[in-house]
Amino acid sequence: QVQLVESGGGLVQAGGSLRLSCAASGRTFSGYAMGWFRQAPGVEREFVARLSWSNGNTYYADAVKGRFTISRDNAKGTVYLQMNSLKPEDTAVYYCAAATALNGYTIYNSRAYNIWGQGTQVTVSS
Repeated sequence: QVQLVESGGGLVQAGGSLRLSCAASGRTFSGYAMGWFRQAPGVEREFVARLSWSNGNTYYADAVKGRFTISRDNAKGTVYLQMNSLKPEDTAVYYCAAATALNGYTIYNSRAYNIWGQGTQVTVSS
């Protein structure tokens, strides 16, 4: 299977920007979609963004729409999450995920994704 490794997290002031990277290794990706999720203490994991691998179509959670952009570099096997205008409520561990099989769950549901990275911490100070 593909292995996913996130990087790019850190501490940033409100209004600042970060770019997260998700590097895929192990084999050429042949799944259906890549997604970004985040989880803060005491809060269930929430959907952030997804990218359809076949055509590059993107979809975003309302909370990040207009501020975050998901993109890919096929040659590098990497998916990115550009985060602008960051807010303290964006503080969370961010996970990238891959959906390599259809299982009946929606793109908003973490159970739609069967391969996960280890996560990278994003902290936004006020």
